Amino acid sequence: MQRWSRLFIPTLREAPADAEVASHRFLVRAGYIRQLAAGIYSYLFLGTRSFNKIMAIVREEMDRIGQEFYLPALHPRELWEASGRWALMGENLFRLKDRKGADMCLGMTEEEVMTSIALKEMRSYKQLPQIWYQIAPKFRDEPRPRSGLLRVRQFMMKDSYSFDIDAAALDVSYKKHYDAYCRIFDRCGLKYMVVEADSGAMGGKESHEFMVRTPAGEDQIVSCDGCDYAANMEKATSKLEEVPDLSAFEDGKPLLVHTPGQKTIEDVAKFLGVSPKNKIKTLALMADEFDAAGKKKSSRAIVVLMRGDHQLNEAKLNGTVATATRPMEEAEIEALFNSPAGYLGPMGIEWARDLKDHKGKPVLLVDKALEGRTNLIGGANKKDYHLKNLTPGKDFQPTAYADLRAVTAGEACPNCGKPLRIDTAVEIGHIFKLGYRYSESMGLRVLDKNGKEVMPIMGCYGIGIERILTAAVEQGNDENGFWLPSSIAPFEVVVAPVNVKDEAVRNSAEDIAKRLETAGMDVILDDRDERPGVKFKDADLVGIPFRVTVGKKVTEGTVEVVFRSTREVRDVRISAIVEQFQELLGRTE
Repeated sequence: MQRWSRLFIPTLREAPADAEVASHRFLVRAGYIRQLAAGIYSYLFLGTRSFNKIMAIVREEMDRIGQEFYLPALHPRELWEASGRWALMGENLFRLKDRKGADMCLGMTEEEVMTSIALKEMRSYKQLPQIWYQIAPKFRDEPRPRSGLLRVRQFMMKDSYSFDIDAAALDVSYKKHYDAYCRIFDRCGLKYMVVEADSGAMGGKESHEFMVRTPAGEDQIVSCDGCDYAANMEKATSKLEEVPDLSAFEDGKPLLVHTPGQKTIEDVAKFLGVSPKNKIKTLALMADEFDAAGKKKSSRAIVVLMRGDHQLNEAKLNGTVATATRPMEEAEIEALFNSPAGYLGPMGIEWARDLKDHKGKPVLLVDKALEGRTNLIGGANKKDYHLKNLTPGKDFQPTAYADLRAVTAGEACPNCGKPLRIDTAVEIGHIFKLGYRYSESMGLRVLDKNGKEVMPIMGCYGIGIERILTAAVEQGNDENGFWLPSSIAPFEVVVAPVNVKDEAVRNSAEDIAKRLETAGMDVILDDRDERPGVKFKDADLVGIPFRVTVGKKVTEGTVEVVFRSTREVRDVRISAIVEQFQELLGRTE
């Protein structure tokens, strides 16, 4: 039996000064974690018990669909160069040299290592499908570690990888992970949402995030209360209300108008007496290309046209052009537009006709909200002048139309038309269809049933172990501490005798704790010689979902069971205490 007096549970009455979110405050105060350096934490006794329970749930569900590996955290540079990510990951990748001067890195994920194993060991379609996973530390040189365990430099992650012969088989592996993740998060007691997501630097197409709504979150999710629509802000769409187009001015051809000193969308719209919805916003950007050593080798212009009242969603843009972008510098603007910023527009420039085969010409992307619109107003590429009567597809030819705008709260759901809501959330899991990115870049091939060499198609699937714990704390806390679902709490029940010097109270508490433990429950006996108030405060603080208060009522054969989440108090007969908790915890003999 675990006795509080013999354990290291260093609870604190005050939160650390830099704690901004509830999970950070309470995990430190409850003695779960201690900071070693910025973004680096030690997990103490209670924290380790919770992490082990979470990992046991994850492992049990993953063993139903895959095989566990344990891979190195230290990787050679050549492996990441083969995939193209040595340069792509930039400063987020921890880099070091060994004693011989060879470049190494600490793994953020294991696509390269898993693919290298498959490359050396797999020869035939008969060896597919495969699902391999591990639960191990990962490393990210986070520029601004914050929010306790939510933004750190070392973290525990379950990452798994699927190898399949074709896209239809990948669909099966993907669905297996989707269902396994739902079982994991259900068993961990989390209230979560599954949203469409962006794959980012991981590569791939289809992707879903498992998110928990909380003010501590750094992601934004768009969802509809009227149906099951939910998406990450980076993928979200909406239905827009129709906007009346302006009537053509004069002969309907682009008309130069004097707009002295009017640079912003709002200023020009007010000056001309129109709505920003009838204006074109021109965003001038550059995409830089780098060699394997990270040195810039070329740049290309990417110009984006948005409706005047809309904001660009950078993740959508990056996904469309398959690269990151930056704002043009003043000299770059002058070179392309022959105009100062504030008066930029699409006219008078020869734009690329194809997004991929741009032949060195500037790319013009037009947001879909402008597709089909007529008689818009945009910059004239001349200081103090704008143009009326601009119609995309007639007066200028876009390289491509694309969904590039950021959705805003209150816009109509794309499925049912009801208003959308936007919430902050924490990502606890993410699944990707990687496609052929790593198979192609690293040369992975197997023979199909006809003896032809083909590339296996891959999937990647991650769960943040710490994020499950922090999300649970964020979902269940008050001014006195937090409560965890019994499945991941360090203990399910704390038995608290109010006076250990009272023999009847002490003996009853010992007996209750032993009986609950014998029945298979995770119990801690608070046998400290402390005032009841101290014990109750600590019990409230450390996340244990149930407390048995053993006091004077033991003479009547009764104790109090306190529900941490609701503060409900029940008088329970000692003779029925085991049955009571079997019912509460959903267990049978």
